[in-house]
Amino acid sequence: MDRLIVLGTGNANATRCYNTCFAIDFGNELLLCDAGGGNGILRQLADAGIGLNRIHHLIVTHAHTDHVMGVVWLMRMIAAQMNAGKYEGELHIYASAAVREGLMQMANFMLQPKMIAQIGKRILFCDVTDGQTETVAGQETVFYDIGSTKMQQYGFTIRLMDGRRLCCMGDEPYNPICERYVKGADWLLSEAFCRYCDRESFKPYEKHHSTVKEACELAQQLGVPNLVLWHTEDKHIQERKKLYSEEGSAFYNGNLFVPDDLDVIEL
Repeated sequence: MDRLIVLGTGNANATRCYNTCFAIDFGNELLLCDAGGGNGILRQLADAGIGLNRIHHLIVTHAHTDHVMGVVWLMRMIAAQMNAGKYEGELHIYASAAVREGLMQMANFMLQPKMIAQIGKRILFCDVTDGQTETVAGQETVFYDIGSTKMQQYGFTIRLMDGRRLCCMGDEPYNPICERYVKGADWLLSEAFCRYCDRESFKPYEKHHSTVKEACELAQQLGVPNLVLWHTEDKHIQERKKLYSEEGSAFYNGNLFVPDDLDVIEL
């Protein structure tokens, strides 16, 4: 059975948990999505039991620091393993042209020439566009522009091994223009900056984020049977699972997951 490995659950300002990123383990193949805000990704991968030599497919949703800075560390470490003969195959990075350009600029500024030499050779970028279909980690994957007003960002739907679909909406609220990609999903991965009852304290709407209530109402409206909430504040980290589940259950009657870092969800 496919497994969702939760590497991080926090928003950009979270310090008590890692920034939101995850892996999907298909058994023979593994997909990593985003990498958080720094070299903490290396600790999260190690604690999750994911070796760098298993990472051959990486989706980068957008260029905000809490999603992309860890990618530079992965490029650095994997390039070093390639040069040392400890990494087999290629690393495929799926991202917009803008993200690719930004990562190239950071690599050229921060990495050694012998590491940069692997880019275009064994570290390969695949530019994605709205509606584009690719085979990622052996699975049919459709990328879509989420219509962000802050920065271009891509979500995606991926076909699981049993034919069901998992949809990642990135870290912004649902935009109706994406309905054809989201509706009918069996799993929905959604940001939920805070509880609705805490909106005055955390001001999610000013940051163009949603609350537990809105994410759950959306999943209920679209008939999605499984909903995962993350990209949250961390002030309630010790009670987050209980508090978010309590609020969400008032608006959603499907299977609601509020994971902690390093939780594993059977898909």
